[in-house]
Amino acid sequence: MEATIKQLLLDNAEELLGQTIDEKLIQFQKTRKDVEGDLTLVIFPFVKALRCSPVEAGEKIGNFLQERMQHIERFNVVSGFLNFVIDGSHWLSQLEVMDGVEKYGFIEPNSKPTMMVEYSSPNTNKPLHLGHLRNIFLGYSVAEILKANGHKVVKTQIINDRGIHICKSMLAWERFSPVNEKGERETPANTGMKGDKLVGKYYVEFDKKSNEEVEEILKAWENGDFSGIDEATEEEVQRLMSSREGKEEDAVKGINAKIKGIAKNQTTLLRDAKEMLIKWEARDPQTYLLWNTMNGWVYEGFDKTYKTMGVDFDKLYYESDTFLLGKDLTMDGLKKGLFYQKEDGSIWADLSAHNIDDKLLLRSDGTAVYMTQDVGTAVDRYKDYPDLSGMIYTVGNEQDHHFKVLFLILQQLGYSWADNCHHLSYGMVELPKGMGRMKSREGTVVDADDLMQGVIDMAREMTKERGHIEGMSEEEQEALFEKIGLGGLKYFLLKVDPSKKLIFDPTDEEAIKLQGNTGPFMQYTHARIQSLLRKGGEVGSWNAATLEPEEKEILKHLSLFPEILKEAGTSYSPALIANYLYELAKLYNTFFQSISILKEENDDLRNMRLVMSRNVAKVINLGMGLLGIGVPNKM
Repeated sequence: MEATIKQLLLDNAEELLGQTIDEKLIQFQKTRKDVEGDLTLVIFPFVKALRCSPVEAGEKIGNFLQERMQHIERFNVVSGFLNFVIDGSHWLSQLEVMDGVEKYGFIEPNSKPTMMVEYSSPNTNKPLHLGHLRNIFLGYSVAEILKANGHKVVKTQIINDRGIHICKSMLAWERFSPVNEKGERETPANTGMKGDKLVGKYYVEFDKKSNEEVEEILKAWENGDFSGIDEATEEEVQRLMSSREGKEEDAVKGINAKIKGIAKNQTTLLRDAKEMLIKWEARDPQTYLLWNTMNGWVYEGFDKTYKTMGVDFDKLYYESDTFLLGKDLTMDGLKKGLFYQKEDGSIWADLSAHNIDDKLLLRSDGTAVYMTQDVGTAVDRYKDYPDLSGMIYTVGNEQDHHFKVLFLILQQLGYSWADNCHHLSYGMVELPKGMGRMKSREGTVVDADDLMQGVIDMAREMTKERGHIEGMSEEEQEALFEKIGLGGLKYFLLKVDPSKKLIFDPTDEEAIKLQGNTGPFMQYTHARIQSLLRKGGEVGSWNAATLEPEEKEILKHLSLFPEILKEAGTSYSPALIANYLYELAKLYNTFFQSISILKEENDDLRNMRLVMSRNVAKVINLGMGLLGIGVPNKM
């Protein structure tokens, strides 16, 4: 309807307005709820050309369009807005069209350029946690939405399998893992613990032991013992300690935090971890063997978690591979004068032209930093997929600056495709006040496996209380509990605009309730319709039928799905899909409660309502699938 009106206005602009017009002047918006109408055209852009008031302009354009379009039943003008009432035959014809398309709203697969979507990208020193869940569900959903919009999509992740954090877990396992009666240290095989959790346990252990050492160092410094540190560090510590005199409590806390930070860098544990990193980059056989072994444990653990999540990847990249390319690119950039080297041997990118601090690319000891790896990874990906038209990084908003710098450095290196790199920046997931902050090194994160199992258990309990699972096998019941629990969790994390932060209480049952804007509400609506269709039997043909207001609203909303899907693909926002589905489910349940379907005596009306119901279920199924959520046929 919008396209038809737009084309009529463009083709007849000289007759109607006395001049040709730019397509951008033709603007539609959703009709206000307090105004009669199904579609609204903004009139203000045409007032100048028509040289009359907005109401007069609206009347003139409304009469013009009504004469030429059979489906405009009537119109009204409110200020500068022309509101059209579209007749029922138009909406019924729309129903016929959507009923004949299996994947209504979807564009032909691989008809648009290739896009790469990166998500998850975990560190191999810890298991996945609540913070990863929003990332993974968001990235996976965006990839599916882009596919539905016709793009060929490559789902990927960069596995951060190297660096000082990995060495911390390795060193702690080597130093502190107990030995059993067989002389074996702890492994997933002899403990029954998931590999990612075992390695994460020793990351926490490193921090614990390191803090104990820090306390000893601080105690020694307070007693005037500065043995073991260089002269410059000693002078800085003494300066800070002296500066506490006469300061207020908050200022003293800040100074003490700085002193503690210096102490952390003086621990033997951190020194040994840094030495281990240097050995690893030099391919020391023993260090490399330990690294391979422990990373192998983690990958097995990750695979189990991803399977539960219902997500997948087309291509994996490893930092241990791409950082080498990043180092080569950095050295090449240095030779070409794109980067510069400081006296200590470290290499930097000059970003002063962009009013940004210069960025370290290689440390003075030659080891790489995250930026080095990310540069190498980006180049590697475009080598693997030369047809890439864009690359989307799904990473939290605390990394906004990092990606701004990354894209600038890629531009400095001469890669024109850097302009097509996009940081899908999302708000962090936080726990409610009073539940503390999530810190991996302190072991206070909400584990992803535990959280998913928790929502499945809650779904099991709530579903059994409600009943309606008679006749299901135990296997079918468990599949349903998982679908409801994970569906509720995914929907909760995706229904909020990605740019906004999220407060999530893992102990709250809100996400899996059947009422309100929840995943289970959509699942229940789908199951309700499937039950209706089973009872309704074979649906016959139907002719013109008079639409009730509730039916018209449903058909209007269904007709919006292709545009919502397109917009979600442009803005990388699954929240648009989620909230569209919620409105659809609400409209349908209102209709279901107020209008007879199976008991309707008029065959045309009965069949039309069953066809409409079938298409509501279809769109819910398609939309929820784009969110990575399954919908049951029985519930």
